[in-house]
Amino acid sequence: MKLKMNWITLRVRDLEASLDFYHRILGLPVERRFESRGKQIVMLGEEGLPKLELIQGSDPALKPECGVSIGFEVGSLDEAIDELAKEGIPVARGPIAPNPSIRFFYILDPDGFEVQLAEHM
Repeated sequence: MKLKMNWITLRVRDLEASLDFYHRILGLPVERRFESRGKQIVMLGEEGLPKLELIQGSDPALKPECGVSIGFEVGSLDEAIDELAKEGIPVARGPIAPNPSIRFFYILDPDGFEVQLAEHM
C-alpha cells in the first residue's frame, strides 16, 4: 500500500478567526469553501500539496493539549517572527535550534493548537 497525505483536519470554534489566522496571516491560499452536513468547511493549501481542512464546530475532536502540532516551512525565521509580531501574535516557544540544519518556533492558533514554523539551513 502506498499512501499520499491529502489533508489534516482541525475542528475550530470560530471558522472566521481560524481562516483569518491561516489565510491572511500565515498566507495559506483558500482552495475551496463549502458546506457539508450543516457544517462550514474551508480547505487551505497550495495546489498539489496536502491541505489544511478547517471545520466549524463547537466540539473539537482534538484538544490543543493533545500534543498535535502543525508545521510549516518558512524562508526566514527572523522575518516570520517580525511579521507575526506586527499582527500581535507572540512566539509561544522558541526559537529552538536542535541541530545546525534547522531552527523553529511555535505560535498558537485561535483554538490554542501549536503551529510550528521552521527554517532549514
